[in-house]
Amino acid sequence: MQIAELELDGAGSLRPGPGSPPVTHGEVFVLVRRGGRPVGTLLGRVPEGADPKAVLLALAAREHSGGPVASVSALTVPSVTVVVATRERSEQLAHALDSLLAQDHPDFEIVVVDNAPVTDTTRDLVAHKYAERVRYVTEPVPGLAVAHNRGVAAARGEVIAFTDDDVVADPRWLTELTAPFAADPGLGCATGLILPARLRTPAQVLLESHGGFAKGFTARTYDPHDPPADEPLFPFTAGRFGSGANMAFRTAVLREVGGFDPATGAGTLARGGDDLYGFVRVLAQGHRLHYTPRALVWHHHRETWRDLETQAFGYGAGLTAYLTAVLVNRPALLPAFLARLPRGAAYARSLTASRAADGGATGADGGSPVTDVPGGHDSRTHAWPRRLSRLQRRGMLYGPVGYLRARRALRGVPLGRSAAATAVSFAGVSVDDRGDGSVGPREESR
Repeated sequence: MQIAELELDGAGSLRPGPGSPPVTHGEVFVLVRRGGRPVGTLLGRVPEGADPKAVLLALAAREHSGGPVASVSALTVPSVTVVVATRERSEQLAHALDSLLAQDHPDFEIVVVDNAPVTDTTRDLVAHKYAERVRYVTEPVPGLAVAHNRGVAAARGEVIAFTDDDVVADPRWLTELTAPFAADPGLGCATGLILPARLRTPAQVLLESHGGFAKGFTARTYDPHDPPADEPLFPFTAGRFGSGANMAFRTAVLREVGGFDPATGAGTLARGGDDLYGFVRVLAQGHRLHYTPRALVWHHHRETWRDLETQAFGYGAGLTAYLTAVLVNRPALLPAFLARLPRGAAYARSLTASRAADGGATGADGGSPVTDVPGGHDSRTHAWPRRLSRLQRRGMLYGPVGYLRARRALRGVPLGRSAAATAVSFAGVSVDDRGDGSVGPREESR
């Protein structure tokens, strides 16, 4: 399935997605823009011999009618530190850094955190290609959360933004992600839109059909002092707020809550949930969180079925691991959590339900992973095979155990000075490796 970007304003324009070849006939997943800002996606089929631009413009005109999108107000965006944690993936990292260095934000720095490196590949890449624009730091203790904490300690910006080493950032990503902080002094966190960079394999198509990492095209602010009426589980459904590949925090706020729990995230026995933990801690501290679809990154989804199975288990594990971490570190939230538990259990069942392409239950073989197509994000109406559903639920059962094992087994593992400074609120708890010591690919939890 091809990836393309379609601009509706003016005479209209069509271009391939990042790293994609020119659009031709066949199925096309399209990001629709107005005035350069994302307004929606669509799936179109270009007949052989037809003009792709004409076909897709006609389809977009029916599905995405409306006036121009207003530009960002003329606010002075805050200075920002962009943190990218990585481990032994220099080729992907180079693509990510190239896109970050092309940002139109007026005042930013980039910090690469090399997590538990076994070679000098990442160090050499930064030194030889990016030395004047990118700061390189190492974190010897494996784990995504502790790597991010190292980045928090190194940050100089008023805002700290996080993305992964397997993304390509839209040129306005950083400006759009940080503008909400200038508009709202009470904002503690902002998240943005994540779309697939490629849909070349059945696993990638299936993941995006299940909702991917996108949270839709409507901006929304979550306020702990005015809980949303349509979110009865607020704030414990943190996966609805965004994902770690596209998030930013006011630096002082993130340091105030102690950064990320080092016993969560990829590279730990908890398997995930570090980003969701950060969202809830900031909200629990009384700060608002804003989601903006204008801040876009393109994410390289995992390619194989085995990768997707690992990710499905990580979804479930990360969800319950982060909830356990929140309650361990903020026991005052326990009454609110228990009050939401019955509805939360029902939500978890729906979140992990298996579905065939026609909306019915999948067969014993898991159903076909590619008969459905990317559609409404977070709608949970598309195909999700039974095996992946079972793996999610097993992960949910494992998550609290994995988190507590990480805390217990890894207590006493020394953190570096910078990481320890941001992890002080976690009573000296460190992280451990889940077996390969890597911080990625991220095992997102939603």
